[in-house]
Amino acid sequence: MTTGLVSAETAIPQLLRESGNLVYRMGLSLCGSPQAAEDLVQETFLLAFRHWNQFDGRSKASTWLYSIAVRACRRLKRLRSGEPRYLESLSQLLPSGEQQVPDIASSEEGPMDAQLRREARETLEHAIADLPRAFRIPLVLKDLAELKVSEVADIMGLKEATVKTRVHRARLRLRKHLAELLPGREAPAPNHSRQICLDLLSAKQEALDRGAAFPLGEQELCARCAALFATLDLGRDLCLDIGRRDDLPPELSRLLLERFESEGQETLSLRS
Repeated sequence: MTTGLVSAETAIPQLLRESGNLVYRMGLSLCGSPQAAEDLVQETFLLAFRHWNQFDGRSKASTWLYSIAVRACRRLKRLRSGEPRYLESLSQLLPSGEQQVPDIASSEEGPMDAQLRREARETLEHAIADLPRAFRIPLVLKDLAELKVSEVADIMGLKEATVKTRVHRARLRLRKHLAELLPGREAPAPNHSRQICLDLLSAKQEALDRGAAFPLGEQELCARCAALFATLDLGRDLCLDIGRRDDLPPELSRLLLERFESEGQETLSLRS
């Protein structure tokens, strides 16, 4: 989709249908309330409509849209107040000192499992909203919007290594919240050295970044690493669930479509 081929009157309503829900979900995660999320959606799509001629097609239109959303959220000063000043250290986020490890059932979901998954998703949504801003925005862009690390880096004006560090630590914070909710079992003694476990964790995070399967099976991991990785996988799946939920209020979509039509007619009137 490029500006030379598609008009704003065609492109932006299409983007609203394809990405409006995710911008709304971003607003809930970044700004903290439905009203602020609705304000963000309106601000983002109206800016995109008015400045569509500035989109040069070098990135995906959705990525360009999310960059507008992040800037709009900052400009509207709707990022949640009272957020923590820091994220725990890496050693505090790792489960090495925990007496129990999460026991994630591998069987097919039953009624209780479905209820637990809903509770886990709600826990994760609150945990995302409680992340410090510097970690929350890259996590939302990477694991809810499903952008590449390079795309997140471009949007935020950061180095890719910095984005990875922040996303990786944010995932561990979310994992810690999930571990407190999930049923647990006694943690066995590790049968790998701490450095091997850290190296495996780094490889696991890189695999999550790429959306790739981890090359080692559970039988090749110590029980602590296997439980840690299973909880990270659950967190990733729940983030995808959150990002793909269809929560955009229909009346907001109708309002925006009316605004697009009105502004498009005004533009044509000025040109004639």
